[in-house]
Amino acid sequence: MTTPKLFDPIAFRSVTARNRIALAALCQYCATDGLGDDWHIQHLGARAMGGAGIVMTEATHVSAVGRITPGCLGLYTDEHEAFLSRVTKLIASGGAVPAIQLAHAGRKASTAAPYHGGKPIPLSDPRGWQPVGPSAIPFGDGYTTPAELSPAGIAEIVGQFATAARRARNAGFKIIELHGAHGYLGHSFLSPVSNRRTDAYGGDLAGRARFLMELVEAVRGEWPDDLPLFVRLSCVDWMEGGIQLADTVELAKRLKATGKVDLIDCSSGGAAATGPKIPSLHPGYQIPFAEAVKHQAGLPSGAVGLITAPEHAAEIIANERADLVFIGRAMLADPAWPLRAAKRLGAAVPLMPQYERATIL
Repeated sequence: MTTPKLFDPIAFRSVTARNRIALAALCQYCATDGLGDDWHIQHLGARAMGGAGIVMTEATHVSAVGRITPGCLGLYTDEHEAFLSRVTKLIASGGAVPAIQLAHAGRKASTAAPYHGGKPIPLSDPRGWQPVGPSAIPFGDGYTTPAELSPAGIAEIVGQFATAARRARNAGFKIIELHGAHGYLGHSFLSPVSNRRTDAYGGDLAGRARFLMELVEAVRGEWPDDLPLFVRLSCVDWMEGGIQLADTVELAKRLKATGKVDLIDCSSGGAAATGPKIPSLHPGYQIPFAEAVKHQAGLPSGAVGLITAPEHAAEIIANERADLVFIGRAMLADPAWPLRAAKRLGAAVPLMPQYERATIL
């Protein structure tokens, strides 16, 4: 039986992953003041030992104000950097490429963890803080109105991303992904739903993309040329007046032209708490976005969204619909999903020696 292309190595700049399966960034909401603990160690280590080609941290925030919840991971102190150095060593020891998603929650910040209700934390609560955004428009009912960022405030956050990129480099990560999706700060600048600015950071696509383009430039200033940089985008807002796929293809072309971005992780939605309407939520419903970016913009893409069956993942890669598949919920449920997929698809994949007697793999 021919080994599926899903299990072929893939290279981005100097970094080679052993297969085309990446662990999607999965928030755990259990850090303390941005600092992870043994939970994060075992969670990420298990997915590396389970056969993923790339293991990505959850959204890791560039400032305390940029966290989604009080339990979100951060990379803005020496202590955070030291902890994440442990994470990268563990992931690499399992044969996977250590990757980090750098993020700022923007107007979706200061909320409770989902398993604590997920509601916005008001400013009157000592656990809460003031969210920021491109415009003073709350994410939804009950959310604190964000403070509109001044140009100086924008520059400060761009600098925080650059500093986090330097810390990520020092910690031993080999891939950075910038989070520009799901209503968080990067996406809220890109989307007309949340960006009503009339200065250089608003208006047409070029203006609304300026913040993201500045992030790419600043992060590349700290991130080695031989290491890849990914960007996660909400390719459509699923809302009238929001981002359309044509906008994302144009943005991807602009990112490609910089020569600084290596892959677009193609998701969708999240622009507002109410209003988005996905016509049909089914396995692979976002794959057409990855196809469009790959073939119309000429930039490698990652597919994500209810991909749970190994055969489905293999088909996506075999038919060149995307370059990577990002597996989230399926790998949350089963850390060894890649190994089980390999067995099911007839791929000869070496096991960690400790697992060689696990005949179900």
